[in-house]
Amino acid sequence: MRNGVAGALIFVVAALVGAPAAVANTTRSTNWAGYAIHRAGVSFHQVSATWTQPDATCVPGQPSYSAVWVGLGGYKLTSDALEQTGTEVDCNAAGKVVSSAWYELVPAPSRTIALRVNPGDVMHATVTVAGHQVVIDLNDLTRHRRFHKTLNAPSIDVSSAEWIVEAPSQCLGQYACQALPLADFGSVSFGSASATTVSGTAGSIVNRIWGRTTIDLIASTQRMLVARGATGVLGTAAPSPLTDRGASFDVTYAPASAQDNPAFARRLARQSAGYIEH
Repeated sequence: MRNGVAGALIFVVAALVGAPAAVANTTRSTNWAGYAIHRAGVSFHQVSATWTQPDATCVPGQPSYSAVWVGLGGYKLTSDALEQTGTEVDCNAAGKVVSSAWYELVPAPSRTIALRVNPGDVMHATVTVAGHQVVIDLNDLTRHRRFHKTLNAPSIDVSSAEWIVEAPSQCLGQYACQALPLADFGSVSFGSASATTVSGTAGSIVNRIWGRTTIDLIASTQRMLVARGATGVLGTAAPSPLTDRGASFDVTYAPASAQDNPAFARRLARQSAGYIEH
């Protein structure tokens, strides 16, 4: 996604900024919240889901950012590629909501999609990879408008599939990135989440062919970059347990302070003690 802050480029960053560690049931991330599926020897061909474009609660003078997406690759710390598409809801410096759509083939920067998306619109996204060919399909089911594009990418990663809400990052170069303040997006509901392997196996997030990881976005680990004169407001986000046989879940925003969100703090305490939520 393209967005202007201090003249720099802001885009979703996978392994480049604090991507979650591999092979875990629950993990914490500097910028991701949601679910990832992966297993050694399993390669993915397609990922898809629906969601409703969230609104944001904005405060003048406090720019903040959030992105909702599905993608293939980018989960491993060693990954150098990620194929993804999604939407973004931000708060600008005037305290107004800015809603947009985008796709990105990391390590290339994101590209804005000429598709008008408003909060409340129901979106359906699919990313399909075959060899080095990537097909991006983003549909606004509310407005009956569609973006469909076939691209060729020199770098491909199909070792994982993800359904994510993210705090985007500002990057001054490929490896010089910082997470931006997370917008208060309220809650995002993912539905019809599915993935297909290269061998043709299809299923939801809980398919036995692959393992899954729950990812919590923890504000205390974020390196915040705030526009001059603005106040950085840290936020957290966490996914709910899976429903609908592993095809649906919510990701909910919460203030960073544990005092403001005791339930979230209790969950993190259980995880730190070795408790795993499925």
